[in-house]
Amino acid sequence: MSIEVRNICKQFGNFTAVDDVSLHVNGGELVALLGPSGSGKTTLLRMIAGLESPDSGTILLNDEDATNHDPARRRVGFVFQHYALFRHMTIFENIAFGLRVQSRKTRLSKADIRDKVSKLLDLVQLERLADHYPNQLSGGQRQRVALARALAVEPKLLLLDEPFGALDAKVRKELRRWLRRLHDEIHIASVFVTHDQEEALEVADRVAVMNHGRLEQVGTPQEVYDNPANAFVYHFLGDVNLFHGRVDSGRARIGAIEIELPGSVSNGDGPALGYARPYEMNVTRDSKDPSAICASVRYVCGVGPIVKLELQNVETGTLLEAELGRRQFAELDLKLGEIVFVSPRNLRVFAEDYSI
Repeated sequence: MSIEVRNICKQFGNFTAVDDVSLHVNGGELVALLGPSGSGKTTLLRMIAGLESPDSGTILLNDEDATNHDPARRRVGFVFQHYALFRHMTIFENIAFGLRVQSRKTRLSKADIRDKVSKLLDLVQLERLADHYPNQLSGGQRQRVALARALAVEPKLLLLDEPFGALDAKVRKELRRWLRRLHDEIHIASVFVTHDQEEALEVADRVAVMNHGRLEQVGTPQEVYDNPANAFVYHFLGDVNLFHGRVDSGRARIGAIEIELPGSVSNGDGPALGYARPYEMNVTRDSKDPSAICASVRYVCGVGPIVKLELQNVETGTLLEAELGRRQFAELDLKLGEIVFVSPRNLRVFAEDYSI
């Protein structure tokens, strides 16, 4: 089943939570709604589920108008951030709950329910914990129980609201890879909300980046990371160094660096912003490049395979970040306070909301 929202808007008083958003999720696709807190991603998810009603716009499920359908009719499985498990029920009974409360006409027999829950426990790798209670499980295990409960009623859509937000970093990383493998097995249209960029880029087929209630960009993880639509997307998807400059006569001037802008991008003179990620920064002891920035080494973090440097522009006092491989760092043999020369290898310039 596919999901399509067309020109959806939602306000809470004077606050616009979702502002004219259109998005299509193909059947079997896993899409991440990514954005900072307050960007409208959870509100959009709840409207798809039928837990909130849009002020305007249309929600289509498998090309059928479902804007006014209640959640039960939409056949949506919803997984909350904080599990929402029944504390007085065993894991088995938590998963079976949705099956037991169905009408007598559609309800499975006790034997069929037992068989189905057993298969779900096996699917989420908790078959040995069927008789345990939620307070006897870890956070990651409880989240898997919540997911199994959502899948028990055979939903046509799976919606997850910050499913790993309450977990520590290591467990979250393990579970998101598990979710990707599980999704490939169940293969239903799924949407999950997250503010974790790494999570969205690793798990999703496509990423929808939201900000202030609007969609900034939709694309594959590689598309949104390598070709951000605007400065917000670039800045939000990972660490960046920011360089201030101007557009003048069709050229962007960032310090001593000049970049010619295409005619379709250059839209008059004005301020320009240049962006480069830490791993895109060249660091040398000596430089003949007139555009290189003279900087002092302020901080070195050598934990792991990548050495992270914090550098201070000698002229302006602004801070820059760079990342070096351990071999390159060892060859440079940098010490705190030393002077180096820094230049961006791939400077992305944004002017008047356009990018090159």
